[in-house]
Amino acid sequence: MGTWRGLRVAFILGSLFMILLIIVYWDDVGGFNLYPLQDPKHESLHSDSDPQVTTGQPRSSFTSRANTSSAFKSHTTAPSTTLVPEEKRGTAEEQTNDEGKKTQERKEEKREDEEKETSSATEEEREQEARKQRIMDVCSGKDAVEFPGRTRAFEQIPNRELDHLIVDDTHQIIYCYVPKVACTNWKRVMVVLSQSVISPSSGKPYTDPEAVPPDLVHNSSLHLTFAKPNEDFYRQFGSVMLRRYGNLSGSLPETAAEAFAAGIKPTFQQFITYLLDPETEKEGIFNEHWRQVYRLCHPCQVKYDFIGRLETLETDAEHLLKLLEVDHLLHFPSGARNRTAASWERDWFKQFPTLVKRELYKLYEPDFELFGYPKPDSVLHR
Repeated sequence: MGTWRGLRVAFILGSLFMILLIIVYWDDVGGFNLYPLQDPKHESLHSDSDPQVTTGQPRSSFTSRANTSSAFKSHTTAPSTTLVPEEKRGTAEEQTNDEGKKTQERKEEKREDEEKETSSATEEEREQEARKQRIMDVCSGKDAVEFPGRTRAFEQIPNRELDHLIVDDTHQIIYCYVPKVACTNWKRVMVVLSQSVISPSSGKPYTDPEAVPPDLVHNSSLHLTFAKPNEDFYRQFGSVMLRRYGNLSGSLPETAAEAFAAGIKPTFQQFITYLLDPETEKEGIFNEHWRQVYRLCHPCQVKYDFIGRLETLETDAEHLLKLLEVDHLLHFPSGARNRTAASWERDWFKQFPTLVKRELYKLYEPDFELFGYPKPDSVLHR
């Protein structure tokens, strides 16, 4: 009896001991620090010396021994320090240096581009200020150039003389166009900005200046030419010149084509005589194609913010669209620019006596002075 009781006590004590051992075991498992195992043959769950050990919890709290190597792979975070082989470290450093150099080069290129753009803008601004200052000086009488209307007020200008000012209320722009100075393309730009003209193909306002038909913005079919017939020019001006200065007997042909076929056509010399004849303006104001610019745009009465020139058309157009803050909406149309060759000028004017050439210059001298064009001495003194 005593032996049996001793066995029972021993069994109970043994059972309690095993329960305590299991509890301690599971408590230890919950406190493990785990890391992805690289080689099952050499893995160790506890390692105080391996720098790649990372902390984390197992994906599952229980698994079989056979799956220990995979079941205990956990979500890990990269250690703050990682050992990298020397050759790989060198390659990484070289890549970092190369990327740093490229980044620095891009920054320098961007800074150079910004400096060039700023310098260009500053130069254009200085040029604009110089152009405007010149106009102010001439209009104030500093250059001793006198011309009709220099001192009159804007209110004194007749409405018929303001017909070259185009207004865009939306963008608060007033543009004065000068015939044959890229005015067709500038009018196209104004049409797009105003959104006032509907394209028949789309049923919507034009958005591309180059899509606006030239005939839509031309207010005249007049072209000054002495080489081929132009019916409008012949009817309005050519026939007048021939009657006044052509020494012709009998009636003139009705059309330019008939006149040219008969060898009857106005000459450049007759045209210059027509301009200098006081009777011409008594009959009517100069046509817009040879009227002085100061009479078209009235720079002494209208304070313009921007003065463009044909010689700097591309840069002026780009600068102006940026100033108006519409460069993101459209671009200035490109087009051929017809410039009169200097040799042609010499050939045309050599037939005139010096006195006539000086009178002609006097007629347009205010424009030369206002807009900074040099006196054409090579033409005047030949």
